[in-house]
Amino acid sequence: MADTITKETWPSALYDLLRANGITQFCYVPDAGHKVLIDRSLADPDVHSVPLTTEEEGVAMVAGADLGGKRAVLLMQSSGVGNCINMLSLTQGGRFPFLTLISMRGEYGEGNPWQFAMGQAVEPVLKAMGVIVLRAEHPSEVITAVTAAITMAFQSGQQVAVLLTQRLIGAKKF
Repeated sequence: MADTITKETWPSALYDLLRANGITQFCYVPDAGHKVLIDRSLADPDVHSVPLTTEEEGVAMVAGADLGGKRAVLLMQSSGVGNCINMLSLTQGGRFPFLTLISMRGEYGEGNPWQFAMGQAVEPVLKAMGVIVLRAEHPSEVITAVTAAITMAFQSGQQVAVLLTQRLIGAKKF
């Protein structure tokens, strides 16, 4: 199936994958890179779609979902990773499964100089906090990478981030 995924279809296929794997809570700070996931979660009567005021609230939401026997995903932009550093210790200390999908900025084709610092720091910061980092650069890699992340998080109890790169989502035009 991953071979038939295109630039236009990967976001919907990703939402279907998350739902097929029992994700019932979508936590997010509004972000154009996650527009399809956010819109579909808002329209789906069988999930809870929770807008956040800041990304670190999402780490606690994901942990709370696990405590309640549910599965959640945190959707955020790369700039939000810096807000989560301290809260990521919660997932390590509590040994909670953690799944986050991060729409990247500050890399391939970026035109906003303010995005580079955090965009370049995302991967080393996550790794320093014990989060396993996977990358999806092309539409054909999204489903495979997120499937692996779901297995790692929910079957092995790991903390996993999938970086949806600017090669995949495209650089914003200003």
